[in-house]
Amino acid sequence: MFGTYFLLSTLCLVICDVFLFSIPKILSLFLEFIEDQEAPSWHGYFYAFVLVLLACLQTLFEQRYMYMCLVLGLRLKTAVTGLVYRKVSLASRKTVTVGEIVNLVSVDVQKLMDLIIYFNGTWLAPIRIIICFVFLWQLLGPSALASIAVFLFLLPLNFMITKRRSHFQVHFMKHKDERAKLTNAILSDIKVIKLYGWEKTFMEKVHAIRRQELQALKRSQILFSEMVWFCFAPFQIAFVMFAVYTLVDNTHVLDAQKAFVSLTLINILNTAHSFLPFSINAAVQVNCRLRFFFFGLMSFLYIPPLKGKGRNVFASIIIRNGTFCWSKDTSPCLRRIDLTVPQGSLLAVVGQVGAGKSSLLSALLGDLEKMDGFVTMKGTAAYVPQQAWIQNASVEDNILFGKKMDETWFNRVVDACALQPDLESFPAGQKSEIGEKGINISGGQKQRVSLARAVYQRSSIYLLDDPLSAVDAHVGQHIFEHVLGPNGLLKDKTRVLVTHMISVLHQVDNIVVLVNGMIAEIGSYQELSQRNGAFAEFLQSHNTAEEKACSGFPGNATFQLFFFLIASLQVNTSVYAAYLRAAGLPLCAYIILLFTCQQVLSFFRGYWLSVWTEDPVHNGTQQYTELRVGVFGALGVIQGLFHLSPTAVFLGGMSASHKLFLQLLRNVARSPTVFFEETPIGNLLNRFSKEMDAIDSIIPDKLKSLLGFLFNLLEIYLVIIVATPKAAIAIVPLTAFYAVFQHFYVTTSCQLRRLEAASRSPIYSHISETFHGSSVIRAYKDQERFITKSNSLVDENLRICFPGAVADRWLATNLEFLGNGVVLFAALFAAIGRTHLSPGTAGFSISYALQITGVLNWMVRSWTEIENNIVSVERVSEYSRTPKEAPWTLNNKLQGQVWLTEGRIEFRNYSLRYRPNLELALKHINLTINGKEKIGITGRTGAGKSTLAAGLLRLVEAAEGAILIDGQDIAQLGLHDLRMKITVIPQDPVLFSGTLRMNLDPLNQYTDADIWTALELTQLKNFVADLPEQLEYKCTDQGENLSTGQKQLVCLARALLQKAKVLILDEATAAIDTETDLQIQSALRTQFKESTVLTIAHRINTIMDCDRILVLENGQIAEFDTPKQLIAQKGLFYKLMEESGLV
Repeated sequence: MFGTYFLLSTLCLVICDVFLFSIPKILSLFLEFIEDQEAPSWHGYFYAFVLVLLACLQTLFEQRYMYMCLVLGLRLKTAVTGLVYRKVSLASRKTVTVGEIVNLVSVDVQKLMDLIIYFNGTWLAPIRIIICFVFLWQLLGPSALASIAVFLFLLPLNFMITKRRSHFQVHFMKHKDERAKLTNAILSDIKVIKLYGWEKTFMEKVHAIRRQELQALKRSQILFSEMVWFCFAPFQIAFVMFAVYTLVDNTHVLDAQKAFVSLTLINILNTAHSFLPFSINAAVQVNCRLRFFFFGLMSFLYIPPLKGKGRNVFASIIIRNGTFCWSKDTSPCLRRIDLTVPQGSLLAVVGQVGAGKSSLLSALLGDLEKMDGFVTMKGTAAYVPQQAWIQNASVEDNILFGKKMDETWFNRVVDACALQPDLESFPAGQKSEIGEKGINISGGQKQRVSLARAVYQRSSIYLLDDPLSAVDAHVGQHIFEHVLGPNGLLKDKTRVLVTHMISVLHQVDNIVVLVNGMIAEIGSYQELSQRNGAFAEFLQSHNTAEEKACSGFPGNATFQLFFFLIASLQVNTSVYAAYLRAAGLPLCAYIILLFTCQQVLSFFRGYWLSVWTEDPVHNGTQQYTELRVGVFGALGVIQGLFHLSPTAVFLGGMSASHKLFLQLLRNVARSPTVFFEETPIGNLLNRFSKEMDAIDSIIPDKLKSLLGFLFNLLEIYLVIIVATPKAAIAIVPLTAFYAVFQHFYVTTSCQLRRLEAASRSPIYSHISETFHGSSVIRAYKDQERFITKSNSLVDENLRICFPGAVADRWLATNLEFLGNGVVLFAALFAAIGRTHLSPGTAGFSISYALQITGVLNWMVRSWTEIENNIVSVERVSEYSRTPKEAPWTLNNKLQGQVWLTEGRIEFRNYSLRYRPNLELALKHINLTINGKEKIGITGRTGAGKSTLAAGLLRLVEAAEGAILIDGQDIAQLGLHDLRMKITVIPQDPVLFSGTLRMNLDPLNQYTDADIWTALELTQLKNFVADLPEQLEYKCTDQGENLSTGQKQLVCLARALLQKAKVLILDEATAAIDTETDLQIQSALRTQFKESTVLTIAHRINTIMDCDRILVLENGQIAEFDTPKQLIAQKGLFYKLMEESGLV
């Protein structure tokens, strides 16, 4: 279907060319009529009407071709976006990053759409050129060979430039993808970057890549401007051909018919070989993308379903001699795995950090490369990842996950997962919007929603990766009893539970102990306890129960994350002014001067040719031939010098692009955390990819075209009015119609562009969301639902794109008809006034008038493209008007290096709320923490523990009251002065794509010896030493090639390097086994004995050795005293200890 439709469109273009080459023949007959004063007048009128009829037919077939190509382009866009999305939902995240995927479906698909339009130019343009040369031979005889010589001389130069430009395009695309990848990583983890005060560092990293990107673009565009010389070849061909024709044989007379019919043919030649560079350029750009990324996408393939038939009909899961790795070029992470899980059993998987527990679940899900053996899973599976994946939807939609609502079952699941109290606290209950990545709820709530989603599915197999790690002991026990345990909702299901909780192991059916990626032991709790093996060692090192919890930001049900308003007014002139200022006003004035000089010289060159053709003939020869040739050539050479104007436009565009990108980067980086909670990441990625691509490439290119066509139009009007002044009577109303069409179209087009941009951002958000949740989606075998949603979003986008494409064709057709009207009146007035009009002047006028259809069409298209894409400047600049956080540094007497020496923290009647319309999250906190004191902070989920840390770091500003550190009000400090002096280890460990060294020391402040010491203290030294590149080991996006526990240890090592006076541990050891946790706690006590340490924890045993413990409840201080005193009081803290099994 695609091929047939494309061939039909090609047929339309061929028919269009038949009419195109008929026009010079009719022009030749018309000029004969002008010269022959005896010819009947009706001949002239007939030729005038035929000339216009042919031009109109050419227009209709050409616009039909363009329409069909655009329809094919939209189909291709749908196909490629659908293909890419299917790969996202089916393939491993190790292959590509979400930034590269967004870049592919936003920028590169547009390149493919352009190629469809320009592809026929690669073979049809040479045919047009050959036909032009044949016609020129008929007019000027062997002199046409001179034009072929010029053409053949210039052709290799063009291809040499194209080849060199291809090299720079490859580098440009490479740097663009690197920037997209890093930008996505920054936007995904902007909260962590702000916690550490790293904005400037990461901005400089992005800016460094951006400089390389723009340098490659600059070189590419300068080479593209050099190709303009190839487009200027028509003058060179005409000059050499006319010079050879008249100088080699002085009996050759250059009359109006020969000169201006030749010029008409040369203009067709100009169109053909100016189309050729665009075709080559489109092919080069697509080829670069195909080589650089699209072929790489072939490895981003469908992961085949797990094969193999189980021999045991009672087994739900069978692995035989399984060896797995994350990618084919890495060593195995699981070796010789033999495992059978009976139906309806509960299997616990235990082991130290990095032992391979999560990898075992990934192997069952198909996320790992299977090097040997086979895997069988009988029945449907549900997966609960260690880091909860939450959709940007309501709580109800997250739990249902595409299933129909069963009120009874839904309520049972919510109760079993301890979510009922949370739902009652949300303003809209289960209809509350969770927000992108679950930003509106706490870590514990996210984990319970993730678990509830799995339970609601009623699957046969449940793969649970430490699902109790983010809830307190009381909630954890409730969930195990009501969901996972022998009497829970899943009691008849097959469950594989990765856990660090020793207290539940005696209730499971079997236990697998993993050591270094291999099964060390397998058996029941009683069997393994009696052996003196790996499990016995594991139990000895875990002599206390483990309960973990997470506290976070309170939910906000009524807050709508994404509400995009379509602007109803045209682009304000201030946007143009901002762009021109960014480009540089002096350079803009210089560009206008260059274009003016170029067009004035073009006018005089054409006028000189018309005078030349009118020279009297004496004895079969024309006088002043040498003078005419010399002046004609001189005017052309001087005009050629002013072809520097496109280069000047590109340089101005690059200056604007550089400044606008820096402005966007600074504005986003300076935005508060609430901005990122309210703004979907798809919107931000759209600004940094699609919008910046428009500013980088499209706007300068279309601005260059607009200026060229505008000055060309003015020249054509001048020629027609000088030759046939009466034609001005028709030109004025036709120009008025033109202005009406243009205004109506541009106004409509701008709104369609805004609608299209509004419908595009949800596609990127959906891709990003699917990318991060691909393991969960595959586990539930729910790819089709997500693919259907993706198709729906793409269809909605196309529903808006199609009217824009049709509007383009409507405009082009009407404008070319208007242009043909100008040709008609120019020809009619020339026929009427032929008695006092020379053939040279008539040929000069009509040959220029024939250009007006293309000039009008392309000028308005260029104008429209600028109007449409200047919206990108508007959208990039709009973040300059959003609220910004406090200054990073303040120029006052207080220096950031001096003020924090003791670490004394004082809260004075401190209150905090996340947004103006919400209740207080912290209420009237009054307490004093002495320097070097170790404070434990605990409380139930949602009590305000992490909120207290957010206030201390000014992620959210105080509603009232103040916090003083060493007597200094932190509200009077720059944010970086504050945050870079406080070390935080957040709940969710975050690593960036880059080396391990970069993740440990992003600011490059410490020596290798310091780094290795920190790794030793965090039990990572041996692990890193065994890596092939050690500190230069490449971490993938989000640190996917490390386990969650290893990522947390890297974050701990990063904190140990900083040795700040104030340390905040926000559930820092939640993903670490108890033995490692105790070792880390010991290292922290030693290394931070001179620092104030605030430890936020649900695991009560981890804070029992603190000097004092702060117990929070509902955002207020419930208790604050030493552990001994709090136990004696038998209050809330004592109840938490009871729930943890410590008393």
